[in-house]
Amino acid sequence: MVGLDKETRDMVLDTLRKYAADKLKPEFLLKLDHEDQFPHEVLNELYDPMNLGLHLLFIPEEYDGLGGGAYDIYRVSELMAAIDLGIATGVLATFLGSDPVRVGGTEEQKAHWMGRVAEEALLMAYGATEPQAGSDLAAMTTKAVPVQENGTVTGYKISGQKQWISNGGVADLYTILALAPGGPTWFIVEKGAEGFSYGKPEDKHGIRASNTAALFMEDVYVPVERLVGDKEGEGLAQAQAVFGYTRLMVGAFGLGAGWAALKRAIEYAQERIQGGAPLIKKQGYTHKLLVPNAVRLEAARAYIEWVAEQLDTGDHGLQTEGAIAKYLATEAGNKAAEDAIQALGGYGYTKEYMVEKIKRDVRITTIYEGTSEIMEWTIARNRWQEHLKSRGAFYGDWAAKLQAIHLKEPDNGAGTAALALQALATLLERCRLDRLTRNQHVLFRLGELVTYAETAAIFAERACSHPTEAIPLNGEVRQALSRIHARDAALKIAADGLRWAIGAGQTDPQLAESLNLPAIYAAQDGQVADMNFVSEQLAKIFAVN
Repeated sequence: MVGLDKETRDMVLDTLRKYAADKLKPEFLLKLDHEDQFPHEVLNELYDPMNLGLHLLFIPEEYDGLGGGAYDIYRVSELMAAIDLGIATGVLATFLGSDPVRVGGTEEQKAHWMGRVAEEALLMAYGATEPQAGSDLAAMTTKAVPVQENGTVTGYKISGQKQWISNGGVADLYTILALAPGGPTWFIVEKGAEGFSYGKPEDKHGIRASNTAALFMEDVYVPVERLVGDKEGEGLAQAQAVFGYTRLMVGAFGLGAGWAALKRAIEYAQERIQGGAPLIKKQGYTHKLLVPNAVRLEAARAYIEWVAEQLDTGDHGLQTEGAIAKYLATEAGNKAAEDAIQALGGYGYTKEYMVEKIKRDVRITTIYEGTSEIMEWTIARNRWQEHLKSRGAFYGDWAAKLQAIHLKEPDNGAGTAALALQALATLLERCRLDRLTRNQHVLFRLGELVTYAETAAIFAERACSHPTEAIPLNGEVRQALSRIHARDAALKIAADGLRWAIGAGQTDPQLAESLNLPAIYAAQDGQVADMNFVSEQLAKIFAVN
């Protein structure tokens, strides 16, 4: 398995926590946000090899980096987002910017450019998105025109515009995706190149400590040696090859920001007295604003850790799994921050309190590196193909596996997660028979339902067997969280699935029975008791001293 040993990883995390406690206090972060200021000195210190050398985490050891794996990147990303998502985005941009070289570059390019990033602590930017193309990289218009001498291509002149580029106005080095004669291709461009410029920083809703700017290129000359991989037309494949990693990283951002907001709400609930008792004692507060968010966040964590382990043991791609991890974690983080504002009442709505800033910051995680809607489409499309190829057995077989786990570990929620998977298999088959996925909305909703089913399944499988190092939740608490999520997932798949199937014109009068709605409703038994237990445990774990 690739990655850091636990001792080294813990040292990196502890060093980052100490740095944040000393240099990144809330009042400083709020000031950056208010002044819309990119903290050059902070990024310099984070990248300084004599200080934290955070950028070394994602650079392979053979190029003088630390060689961190997906699990290490998830842990550091979560912590960075919990501190400040704007600053975390500056780090993410360098990771993204180096990806085309790390994945598609020749050995000489990797050694040169990754070595320079490691040694010189260069800030990088990833120049893919365009004003009219958005997430559709294939629709880009930036062109790379070959320059020839004596019949041999010696370089390219790049012209076009990129939009919403993190680190766009502050980077030292850029990877730019442009349309060469052979197809989309990545090129390496250095700051200050003739014809290369950037716009003013965008006035953003959140992550105001990050720099986001448009890039402008007018016949920017790039030597042929800076064509990533030395072959035209590989750009989209190189971009897609790392979605498993990069979407996992953004998912970790949602997780970190969501928990940062939720912890503040839990602490506030213990101190705020209403009707003679603290809010943490009131179900109307805890069971709406606290517990459901802890459930979704920890379900997302279990899935993120599962994907990270697969990546670190050599699996490649995992685009669907990365999309599921990002989708649930970022939507959960956004909802947790939204509810934290509600939980703090008037205080939460003021800029003096961090939850208001966290909410504005975390919103971007559902947009960048693929919107939630792109994630829904990716998930649904790919799992639809799995259903067709397996003749409906993909989720049916997984449900049988969970039933076997339930017999051994009945407290994990595996039996209810099996109901969710079986209902999903039934729904997908009905969509096939009645051709319901011709409706784009149905297809997208299937992406959401797949996410809930798979995260419920993985959480149930791992609740006890794979305890997390990231948060102090014991096995009993994780089991309760898993049971709650499994019930939520099963009911959502059956009820929402039935709704949209009927709405799209399905023809089976017995579909409700086929989805096993009575059993799914019966499985809701114990939900309130589990929520009571989780609420009590959250108060103990995050007790206010």
